[in-house]
Amino acid sequence: MSMKPSGPQSWTPDADSGISIDFVEAGELTFEVAQAGEGDHLALCLHGFPELHFSWRHQMPMLADMGYRVWAPNLRGYGGTSRPEGVREYAMDKLTGDVAALIEASGAKKVTLFAHDWGAIIAWAYAITRGHTLERLVIMNVPHPQVAMREIKHWRQLKKSWYIYFFQLPWVPEAFLGRNGGKTAGRLIEKTSCRPELFGPEVQAIYNGAAMRPGARTAMVNYYRALLRHRGTLDMSDFKVEVPTLMLWGEEDVALNIHCTEGTEEWVPDFELKRFPGISHWVQQDAPDAVNAKLKEWLPGA
Repeated sequence: MSMKPSGPQSWTPDADSGISIDFVEAGELTFEVAQAGEGDHLALCLHGFPELHFSWRHQMPMLADMGYRVWAPNLRGYGGTSRPEGVREYAMDKLTGDVAALIEASGAKKVTLFAHDWGAIIAWAYAITRGHTLERLVIMNVPHPQVAMREIKHWRQLKKSWYIYFFQLPWVPEAFLGRNGGKTAGRLIEKTSCRPELFGPEVQAIYNGAAMRPGARTAMVNYYRALLRHRGTLDMSDFKVEVPTLMLWGEEDVALNIHCTEGTEEWVPDFELKRFPGISHWVQQDAPDAVNAKLKEWLPGA
């Protein structure tokens, strides 16, 4: 069921963008969802940390023009979406369940999943366990789980993953994200991008404002806490992804080394990789034109 917004929004799209914000009841939660386009083929876009549905602002109009009905939800705990309490509520079975609930709520006949960062971690798990419900999968700057497990055993990746262990601490990560008057989330993205001019004060303010909502920073960090504390909530023993998959990768990723793109074909037989030199982890925001061009080339259209 879709409802008009009843509370403050994290982002107010431009009137000429074709994007609207609605609140959608799916499963046990209410999701704040940016929407564009019409049709029976859903393009479901999952954002990462510390982002929002706003991170898909450059792709949504293009996908709608291609004939997709585009939904970019704020994930649980983010923006105006429901914020369950407790680390267990952010384990992988809950997160993939949200994807299934959103798809069911959409009523779509076909689904293509687009995902970045934490959204891509969820999308890999969903494709492994429920891939039969997808037409295609687009992953941005996150390795397949088996590749991630291989890489974390090497110093080249372990040294980049220090923040995962920092986020296990009580209250300290929340304090870190709330410092400087709540400007940390936006600055984190801007400082680690390759095109900081694209992440000016207005863009940063959207991310900062969402992160400073009551309980939001704890929810955001709980994804990382649950990743280590509640493993095994989802049976991914096979690890195969049978749907056609495109991986887009900004090569200047501060969190993930370039070897994370290697060996994916062992687990994803129908796989294509597109690397973007000089582009950061925030690939679809850092290089929107190049990303959109590749999506147009690879997607069949709705």
